[in-house]
Amino acid sequence: MPRADAARNRSLVIDAASAEMAEHGLEVSMARIAARAGVAKGTVFNHFPSKDELVAAIFCEQLDALAATGETLLEQADPRTALLRFITEGAELHAGDRSFCEAATAISRAHPAIRAASERLAQAAEALAARAREAGALRADVTGHDIVLLLNAPTRIAGPVATARPELWRRYLHLVLDGLRPEAAHDLTVAAPSHQDFMTAAEEPGSGVPCPPGELPALPTSAR
Repeated sequence: MPRADAARNRSLVIDAASAEMAEHGLEVSMARIAARAGVAKGTVFNHFPSKDELVAAIFCEQLDALAATGETLLEQADPRTALLRFITEGAELHAGDRSFCEAATAISRAHPAIRAASERLAQAAEALAARAREAGALRADVTGHDIVLLLNAPTRIAGPVATARPELWRRYLHLVLDGLRPEAAHDLTVAAPSHQDFMTAAEEPGSGVPCPPGELPALPTSAR
């Protein structure tokens, strides 16, 4: 197959899989992905020998896109607005894309591409947090790693009633944002997670951010 056709088919598969998994989660079949992409099932396997590899590729793209958003927001004049926009973008991704939350929990961060994308995201979050701290717009004890973990907090908290109240996570997003203000902040008795904490956790499967209760299926290890 000519290189241009192969690249086009890979892009079609990625786009179709991203859309299907965002709507239905990781349990979606490879056959359904192939049908949405308009390619043969064998074409999907030519590019991604297993669903694990396909999920990893999509998760890397999601992490890179969020990191790129953070890097772009560093150009905004107001550090607090930039940080809040970043947190909001991350929370919206968790709330609107089932695959992102599920993949974050189901696959190991030890995968080289995922580790690189995760570190890029952490660096963007720390850069945004540092600007906000220096401007007095963020409490002094909040780190970029704190921000990364907080991206999932609104959907995690609202998870038990998400079916009945799908937009409830936005309430908790605003509570999280208010909690980051330096005014009247109380001392935290537990230290922020370190880079080494993340590296140690990355060695274990299922080391990502947990999903709301009842939303996490086992990651399929074989094609359907």
